[in-house]
Amino acid sequence: MTRQEITEFYGKHHQRLYNISLRILKDSGEAEEVMQDTILKFVSSEGTFGSEAQVSAWLARTCIRASIDRLRSRKREEAFLADYALQEAAEEPAEEQLRGPVPDVMQIRAALESLPDPYRLVLNLVLIEGLDYREIAGLTGQKETTLRSLFSRGKNKLTLILNKI
Repeated sequence: MTRQEITEFYGKHHQRLYNISLRILKDSGEAEEVMQDTILKFVSSEGTFGSEAQVSAWLARTCIRASIDRLRSRKREEAFLADYALQEAAEEPAEEQLRGPVPDVMQIRAALESLPDPYRLVLNLVLIEGLDYREIAGLTGQKETTLRSLFSRGKNKLTLILNKI
């Protein structure tokens, strides 16, 4: 597709895809990302689509699936972060009173994002995505023992960051 064709294609489909995604995600930023990812996926694919109706159906289906995947990922992440906050509150109620409130979901997310890449990756894959070390080893090519070590160190670093909040 030429630049002009991509611009016309975007103009024709972006609002519909954005609305579909927004209804599912209820977050305009994420809906915008899913809409853009869907259009990019179509533009970069070399598949042949027959009619305009088939293109429109493919776009809608892809956008819906991507939105649902994003929603599931967000829910898993929020569940983990909420569980972490509850666990911290249950384990150290006296210390919590001394240091202030338990970090909220956004603070935990920010702390997780501030970790170096290897730790953040392993923590995300284990705690949020629910993968075991064998699966992660298959994905990354690292040894399971290395991944366990990264997880332990990453968890300790995350705890230190959260205790400062």
